[in-house]
This record gives sequence, structure tokens and C-alpha cells, in this order.
Amino acid sequence: MVTFFDELFLSLNFGESFSKGLAYFIGLSIILAIAILSRIGLRKLILRPLRIVVKKTPNIWDNAFVKRKVLDRLSYFLPVVIVYATSNQFPDIQEILQKTTLSIIWFLVAFTLSSVMDSINEIYSGFKISATRPIKGLVQILKIIVYIVSFIMIFSTITDTSPLGVLTAIGALTAVLLIVFRDTLLAIVASFQITTDNLVSIGDWISVPQYDADGEVIDISLHIVKVKNWDKTITTIPIYSLVTNSFKNYKSMVLSGGRRIKRSVLIDMKSIRFLNESDIEKFKKIHLIKKYIEDKITEIDKYNIENHIDISTPVNGRKLTNIGTLRVYILEYLKNNNHIRKDLTYMVRQLDPTELGLPLEIYAFSNDTNWVNYENIQSDIFDHILAIIPQFGLRVFQNPSGYDFDKFFIKDEHVN
Repeated sequence: MVTFFDELFLSLNFGESFSKGLAYFIGLSIILAIAILSRIGLRKLILRPLRIVVKKTPNIWDNAFVKRKVLDRLSYFLPVVIVYATSNQFPDIQEILQKTTLSIIWFLVAFTLSSVMDSINEIYSGFKISATRPIKGLVQILKIIVYIVSFIMIFSTITDTSPLGVLTAIGALTAVLLIVFRDTLLAIVASFQITTDNLVSIGDWISVPQYDADGEVIDISLHIVKVKNWDKTITTIPIYSLVTNSFKNYKSMVLSGGRRIKRSVLIDMKSIRFLNESDIEKFKKIHLIKKYIEDKITEIDKYNIENHIDISTPVNGRKLTNIGTLRVYILEYLKNNNHIRKDLTYMVRQLDPTELGLPLEIYAFSNDTNWVNYENIQSDIFDHILAIIPQFGLRVFQNPSGYDFDKFFIKDEHVN
């Protein structure tokens, strides 16, 4: 069979080897140009209008396929198929061209199927059942299988061996490979999981207590993750430990624009009591709780009258307490604080009493995630709370110090 490029070679009079090489170069250049132009035309004439149509449709699944670039990866098949189909025009290098293009086709099959599975997972995630029956783990396993099969087929194509023979040889070497390349294999799997799940990125603030790491990720390589701690030291963490062990990533906190404040003040339970008339009159002068006190007193008086409560005994009926009034005051203080996110949860709650007192916890989110600014906001809030607690007839609990004992003995000496 005499091909077009063989005829071109015969028509050139520059010497046999040079003429043949020049003919093949011209031929390959023409075919590659046609292949590249075919993909460009496919993208401009079909894919681009198709994307516009997909964006306007109400369907979710087609948007997922476009987002995961399934169509883009399919478009690469056309130029490769063109080169493969015309490889018989170059008898001397036909085998090389066919092996190369077939290997590329298997490579594209793996990447395209990977995108299809990611699209399916994204579509499935839009259904309520995905919250209790996720398929992401199954998708990842299938992707690994696809890549392994693709690798076997590429190796089989290049070496002219049976895929079954390649699989058998790999199985025989598995035990040796697992022993020799254990850390590398673990690192590869971990890197794949970290990349797929987007667990860690450069610039993230992470905390890994078991490695005493707390700072910013500055480098991610195959085997290690480098963390620059806030004290300017560098900690290196094996990458697979981020998958096998737990760690804390503050990225979502930074992206949300709110950083949690969760701290308690211990109240001496002996200082908790009902409010008397003078307390009520005093608290009515506090702007943040003036309306609360007035409304609450009206509500309590009405209840006690309607139910014929004998209020001469403190345990009867309903009464305000200093600890409850303090909770309302702190909540109003947070509500009026410009540094607290009002669209996120904020509350003041009592925790279980302990031998150290009653914990009164402030739970809120600051609107500034910068570490220094966050600490200043948190400190300002607790400066104020600690300062106003005595105004409610309450005491902060703390273990006695030497200063307390000195005061006791000095007072005792004066008594004597």
C-alpha cells in the first residue's frame, strides 16, 4: 500500500533518508494542525454554545457536568482519534503513533470518568438522603480503580503484553512494594484524600496537638506538611497523619468572618439571692435592662395577684434573682456590642455547678477573625463583665491567695 506521504517522499529529490524524514515531518505537522484546529472548532462551535444553554436550564445535573469539565475532557478525544486514524499513512512509525495515541486515550478515559463520578457525587449531594447516605467514599474507591485499570492498559499497550499478565506481575510484587514503599504509598493515598476532600491548603491555620503544631501551613509536599507556628518555629508533620489522626482547621472560621468566644466566669453560689425593692429600683436605672425590669415586675406582680400568692414568704410565687438579671444584662450587652455577630448564635448560659462555683458561660462570635483583634474584643467583654458583677450583688469565685490569708490574720489581730 502506497500512502500519500510515500508518494510525497518519492517526489522529493534530497536524498532517500532526508526526503523520507521531511515527508513524514510535513505529514505529521499537517495532521497535528488539523487535530488542534478540530478541538478549537469543537470548543467554539459546540461546547461554548452548549455551556450557555446549560446555564439557562433549571436542571442541576447538566450544571454539575459543566462545572466538573466533563465536556472539556471529552473534547480532547477528537484530536487524538484523528492522529490514530491517520497513523497508517506513516508505515515506518505507525506502531509508535498508535501506541502513543492509545495510551493518551486510556489516560483521557480515566480523567473523564473521574470527572463524571465527581459530577454524579455533586448531583447526589443535592438530595436530602446524601446527609445520611453519602457516596463520596464509594466514588473515591471507584476513581482509584479506574486509575489503576487505566495504568494497566497503558502499560500493556506500550509493552505489547496482556493486561492480565501485567495484573499478575503487579500482584506478585505487591508484598514487596508495600514493604519497601510503605511510607510513600501512605503519602500518595493521603495526598489524594487531602486534595480530593480539600482538607488542607497552603495558608490555612491548623492545629495538630500531637505534633505541638499550631500555625499556618506554608508547604505541602508528597511526604510532609510544614506548619509555621505562631512562635515562629517550624513543625513538619507526616502527611498521612493528617488523614489517620484528627486535627483542627480554622479555614471555615476565617471564611465565615466570625470567630467563636466561649468562656466562663465562675460565680460564688453563696452570693446568689432574690432581688429586693432597693435592688429593683437600682436596676431600673441601668439603660440596658430598664425595660426588662419594668416588664418583668409587671408580669410577676400580675401572676402573684391572680394566683393569690403570699409574697411575705420568699419561697412563694415568682421573684427576680440577681444571677438571672445578670444573665439578661450580659445578653443585652452582647446585643449592643458592635464587635459581635448578630446573625450567628450568641447567648449567656449556666453550666453545671462545680466545687469552684457556678459557671456563667458567654457564647458568641466576634466579627473580626484576626487573632490580635479577636483577643482584644474578648478581653474587653470580660473586663466589663468582671467589673459589673459586684453591682448585681454577686461575687466571682477564686481560690484564696496569700493576700486573702494576710487580710484575715491582720483583721484577727485587730480584733484581739
